[in-house]
This record gives sequence, structure tokens and C-alpha cells, in this order.
Amino acid sequence: MVADQFPWLTAIVILPLLASLAIPFVPDTDGKTIRWYALGVGIADFVLMCWVFWTHYDPSISSFQIVEQYPWIPSLGLNWSVSVDGLSVPLVLLAGLVTTLSIFAAWEVDRKPRLFYFLMLVMYSAQIGVFVAQDIMLLFIVWELELIPVYLLISIWGGQNRRYAATKFLIYTAGASIFILIAALAMAFYGGGTPTFDMVELGLKDYPLGLELLLYAGLLIAFGVKLAIFPFHTWLPDAHGEASSPVSMILAGVLLKMGGYGLIRLNLELLPQAHVYFAPIMAVLGVVNIIYGALNSFGQSNMKRRLANSSISHMGFVLLGIASFTDLGINGALLQMISHGLIASVLFFLAGVTYDRTHTMIMDEMGEIGKVMPKVFALFTVGTMASLALPGMSGFASELSVFVGVATSDMYSGSFRAVTVFLAAVGLILTPIYLLSMLRQLFYNCGTLAACDLEDLNLQNQRNNLDEAVCFGNSCVLPGDAPFIDAKPREVAIAFCFLIPIVGIGFYPNMAMQVYDAKTVAVNAEVRQSYIQIAQDNPEIYAKGFLVPKIAQAPKVPTLGKITGSESASVFGLVK
Repeated sequence: MVADQFPWLTAIVILPLLASLAIPFVPDTDGKTIRWYALGVGIADFVLMCWVFWTHYDPSISSFQIVEQYPWIPSLGLNWSVSVDGLSVPLVLLAGLVTTLSIFAAWEVDRKPRLFYFLMLVMYSAQIGVFVAQDIMLLFIVWELELIPVYLLISIWGGQNRRYAATKFLIYTAGASIFILIAALAMAFYGGGTPTFDMVELGLKDYPLGLELLLYAGLLIAFGVKLAIFPFHTWLPDAHGEASSPVSMILAGVLLKMGGYGLIRLNLELLPQAHVYFAPIMAVLGVVNIIYGALNSFGQSNMKRRLANSSISHMGFVLLGIASFTDLGINGALLQMISHGLIASVLFFLAGVTYDRTHTMIMDEMGEIGKVMPKVFALFTVGTMASLALPGMSGFASELSVFVGVATSDMYSGSFRAVTVFLAAVGLILTPIYLLSMLRQLFYNCGTLAACDLEDLNLQNQRNNLDEAVCFGNSCVLPGDAPFIDAKPREVAIAFCFLIPIVGIGFYPNMAMQVYDAKTVAVNAEVRQSYIQIAQDNPEIYAKGFLVPKIAQAPKVPTLGKITGSESASVFGLVK
């Protein structure tokens, strides 16, 4: 059939890039045509990926599907090789949704609109490319390609310190990604013969433990910077604080998730033995992220910086889930990436909606804007409830999965699990405090001093009503004079596009988990098999320590999904 032969994934990746090249030739005088064009491309690509995955992807299969391979530089073993599995599909859909809605959120951009939407579409292609690349060198190339649009979007359309924030972002992420290149070359050329960058073949190689540990450490730095792991996190608050809200939506909704995806895709799948040694360290780093991000949020008066530190805290749960050695824990880590992508995107979008009215991000300057912005207040409240893990929201399902996964892990001592869960729970308690405090400061902070002079208002005939005036930023109005301030239909529609899946996943988590459950089970089975082998060969290093997994009875490892025969040596396989 034509549908089976057509390169659907390649089309999904290339469509936004090719469409961006046509932007200079689109007739437009005021930027309105360009924005409709960019939005149409985003919607078309998102609809295409939904249709392709619905018709060609089988979630019960743990191996790669919809495989497309074309020779690129055969002498170097480099191919255009793309495919998807349970790890890729939900994150591709997340990237498509968030980026499309970010384009819609940038409706008011009037400064260099052609360049802005060109960069947004190029970034769209690069993000999808990262999640579908089956060739590790191809992953590195699109990983680097994605950095350029983000740098330009921050440095041109950002705030007062935009150049500093953009440069810091580029130095951190580009510098760290060198480790991906080094690891790719080391794995490709190890063992002699024809070099290969194909992840399936790399997963079948038997690396010495010393080399595997070095590769794992390098990749942990590369992906840890992207995931904003302490202490490589400092670029994130600066980038969020200066970026425009549509760019912040992509930073929080997609770019952070690229780090978590890389940890599972490369660190766990390709280097399972090294993961056994590094997992306790990742668990500790996860707890540090949770506590540090939450405490740091309290000291932020800038709304977007508080949300950025909240993201750092929430990414700690991703690390905990990845380090849990349990199916539920890894499931929870992936669900946390999906959930946080949706929640953080809607919160940064609403932060932008608020800024458009108030022209400030300083919460103490906003005052009682809840009186004139009830719709924004309601939407912001729902998003905040999801972020603090209210039952019935996706954040609750994901964080509960991680908690249970860590608490029930048979690979750690009881004391290690108790301390880890307790500290993570402390961070969970801190989250509603700083988020609810943010809501109060934004919308009903009665003690706020007016940022403008009420006496300068043209209210001579309404002097007795000055006490009822609402001040936000540098604008003061009477509630009855400012109905236009509340959320517009476009803004409400964007918020609902995020909130509907947030609530849907909260009530029925299997909506998302069934897409990747077979894959995460297979990945965890491979890691546990490596653990058992190492623990049996080196029982002395798994004594009853506090920071290392304890030696357990060697359980029989379940069959890895539908992989049989010689393929059982690796979680990877090919399904065309």
C-alpha cells in the first residue's frame, strides 16, 4: 500500500522546515497573513502526526516502528534514520501541540514577523527530529539545530537582559551537547569494523564497564543541562525571565523534555550497566532538584522566574522515576514529562496574557487584577492546581506514580527509600505554598501600592470612586471601564487546549500510559537484567549501604515485550 511505503515520519519532520523557507515569498504587508500561514503549517503537521500514529503505530510493541532509513554519508555510516516507539510518540505529539499553540499565542507579534515565524517553524522541525532520530549522529545534528532558533528568539524578542540570557542559554546547552558528539563517536567506532551510529546496533555492542561509565557521565551532563538538573540549571530562570511567553512555552513544554528523553533513550537503553551505578546518584540529584527548586521559588518576585524554578523542582520527579528500577517509576517519569509540558506551557502562556495587560512581571506591582480579569484568574487557578498536583489533574497521577515506584523499588535499602520519599514529599508540600502565594500576589494582593498616580487619571467626575480603582503595573482603571482587560476568546481557546488533556489524563492516566507502557517495561527489564548480572559478579559493592542498591534475590526477568530469540539481548528491535 502507498500508505505503508510513504515516508510519513520524514514528512512530519521536514514539513515545517520546508514551509519556513517559503515565508519570504508569502505576500504580506502587516504580518497577518504570515501568522495565519505559520499557524496553518503547525496545525497541518500536528494533524498529520496524529493520523500517522493512529494508523501506523502499535503501542503493544516495544521496538521501533515506522522505520525509515536512507543513506546519507555511507562512508561514515551516517544515515537519515527515523522511527518511533513508546518513548517517541507521546513526546512528538506534545511537541506538536505545544509549538502549534505557541504560534497561536504569538498572535500579537508585530516586530519582524517573518523572521519570528520562520524561526518558530525551523524549531518545530528540529524538536520533532530529536524525538524520532534513530541515528545518534542525526540526533546530535538536530539537537544543535534547535539551539539556533531559541537563541535568536530570546535575543531579539526578549526582555531587557535578553542578550545575556540568550548567550548564557547557548553556552550552557551548546557546550554540554559536545558530550553527545563525543559519546556518539566513541560508541560508533568502538569494536572496529565499519562505524555505525544506528541506535539498534549500538545497543547490541558490549562495551567495557569503564568506557560505559565515562559515556554515561558525559551524557548525564549533556542531558542534565537540558533537563535543568542542579547545578547545571542556572540558565533556565534567566532564559524564562527574558524570553517572550510563546518562547517560554516551548522552553518549558518541549526543550526540558528533550533532556529527560535523552536520559531514557541513551543512558538507560544503550548503557544499562552504567545506569546501575549512577541510579542512586540520580535519585539524590532528583531530591535536590525538588527541594532546591521549591525553596528558590519563594525568593522570586518575578512571576516567570518563580514558574521557572517550579519547573526545576518538577524535573526532580523525572530523575527519581528514571532511577527507581521499577516499571511504575519509569512510567511516572515519562508521564511527568508529558504532564509538566502541558501544565508549564499553559502557566507561561497565562503569564504572558497577564503581562500584555500589566506590562510587568513583578507580582507585587499587579495588585487586585482579579477584579477586572476574572477569566484569567480562573484559568490561572486551574493551571496552578494542576501544577501543585491536585487529585484529578495530570500532575497528581504522574507524581504519585513516581512516589509509589520509588517506595516499592526492591533495588534500594529501606532506609534509602524512606529518606528519599520523605524529602520528595517535603518538596511536594512546599509546592502549593509558593504557587498559592503567587496567585494571591497576582490577583488579590490588597496591600499593593499603586504603580501609577491615581490623581493623574481623567476621573474628575468620578472622584468619589477612586477608592475602587484597580491598578496593575502602570495602568489604573475603574472595573466598569475596563471590560476589554479580561481574556479574549483566542486566549481562552488556547488555555482550554492545554487544560482539557491535563484534566483528561488526571482522571484517566492510562490515556497516556497505554501509549508507552510496553516500551518502559522493556527498558526497565533490560536495566534490571544488567543489575542482576553486576550484583552477582560483584556482590561486595552491593553491601547494605545507604546510597547504593542492595543485592536482591535474582528474580526471573520478564520477556521484553514482543522481542524474542536473539533479540532478547537488547531492548531494541525493528518493526517495519
